[in-house]
Amino acid sequence: MDEASLAGRVEQARQFLSQLHAIDRSLLAAGDQLNYDIFGRELEMQIQEFDFGLQYMPISRLSGFQIYLPDLSLQTPFDTLADYEAYLQRLQGFGTYFSDHIHLMRRGIELGLLPSRTALSGVEKTISGQITADPAASLFYQPFVQLPPAFTPQDQARLRQTARQAITETVVPAYQALLDFVEQEYLPAARTAIAAASLPNGAAYYAYCVRRYTTLAVSPSEVHEIGMDEVQRIRGEMDTLIRQTGFSGGFKDFLQFLRTDPRFYVDTPETLMKEVAWIMKRMEGELPRLFKKLPRTPFGMRQIPDYLAPNSTSAYYFPLSGDGKTAGFYYVNTYDLKSRPLYEYEALSFHEAVPGHHLQLALQTEMQSVPNFRRFTDVTAFIEGWALYAERLGLEVGFYQDPYSNFGRLTYEIWRACRLVVDTGMHALGWSRQQAIDFMAENSGLSLLNIANEVDRYIAWPGQALAYKMGELKIRELRQFAEQTLGERFDIREFHAQLLQNGSIPLDALEERIRAWANN
Repeated sequence: MDEASLAGRVEQARQFLSQLHAIDRSLLAAGDQLNYDIFGRELEMQIQEFDFGLQYMPISRLSGFQIYLPDLSLQTPFDTLADYEAYLQRLQGFGTYFSDHIHLMRRGIELGLLPSRTALSGVEKTISGQITADPAASLFYQPFVQLPPAFTPQDQARLRQTARQAITETVVPAYQALLDFVEQEYLPAARTAIAAASLPNGAAYYAYCVRRYTTLAVSPSEVHEIGMDEVQRIRGEMDTLIRQTGFSGGFKDFLQFLRTDPRFYVDTPETLMKEVAWIMKRMEGELPRLFKKLPRTPFGMRQIPDYLAPNSTSAYYFPLSGDGKTAGFYYVNTYDLKSRPLYEYEALSFHEAVPGHHLQLALQTEMQSVPNFRRFTDVTAFIEGWALYAERLGLEVGFYQDPYSNFGRLTYEIWRACRLVVDTGMHALGWSRQQAIDFMAENSGLSLLNIANEVDRYIAWPGQALAYKMGELKIRELRQFAEQTLGERFDIREFHAQLLQNGSIPLDALEERIRAWANN
């Protein structure tokens, strides 16, 4: 991760892009034209992010190598002796890997390319949790707790001894060096401003973020206005639903009731996990009504680790492995259970697992007729737009019967609409962090803890949060077009097959294909 290596990889990307542009796209078959477009887009993003200097800002409280590396053992095969030895070699490389990143961040300080202090608040906890006196207590030691019985006692003893030594002599010192650097140099130097526009060339950078994450030619101000219109529309539906429950107070009173009434909360993490599992099992039985093809790879559920939970959102999805040997996982946050209302979990689960992220990403990973890079392409507007669209699908197969659960669905929808407003507000239009929190508190039923974590996520990750609602709006627009064009011939299962058959693709490419299919 040193500067010369990064520059070399980007120069290679420039050469690939030049080679790509030398190909006459018009001579390619339709499938290869899509490969051409997506590969070119991936290369352009890699080059642009390097030119904007994102390599100098590799960590925040919510993301970065210090967070992802403890999950290394969950993504690594452990079938053979060579697998374990390869993992040990990776642990032994932590010293160089961390020192390279520290050098990049020092260079970022010199260039003024730094995260905001808000984005870094709490980052120390994501580092200090991996600094353990006992190597056997480290997350990095987990693969060695129970080794395959086929390994000889001598090999088992050697692997465990080498692991303990690597953790003690390399992994822990690397995390300690990072913690010292962050506390002594990085946090004091961090930007006090929250806006991406306050970075060098920041206005152009944020405009790029909007284009990248929405895959649409829209400006920050246009996205802001779309968000305001959506918030107004969804608020009207929420107000109607409140009246239907018989609640006598206003919107703020109803939110206070939802945030404080004990009926909506559980007392133990185990109870929450069981409630969520029951929702998921019921939805799995309804999937054939909506889809012609289902993924072969299953998903599981896990609690978000303790070292991440306080600064994490309510849930997230961790994808399956490309070789099909590891399932996808739906991670549920069980920290601060009084901030985890049950009425949110139908919408949340449909988004993160099925029919949302797991179903779509598993089908994409299992595609056999496309180049490998397409199986792992991450077009956020499609992936997150689909997952938000998937929340609404629960209405079509009998969920959200409880009005509070339906209110929870609307809360999640308005949350994504609020993102259009507050992300552009903070990064382009001069909004403060408190303005963003207040706007979301006034217009959504999210807990105040979740709202604060969400706003800080938008500060740390400019533009990413725009993908959800912009993607969902495009998918709903295309569904409406297909329904009107096909009339009685419209089949929801075939529509979903058309949507999902190419994996995640930019929204303009999706629109071209859906309109051609419906008009055929």
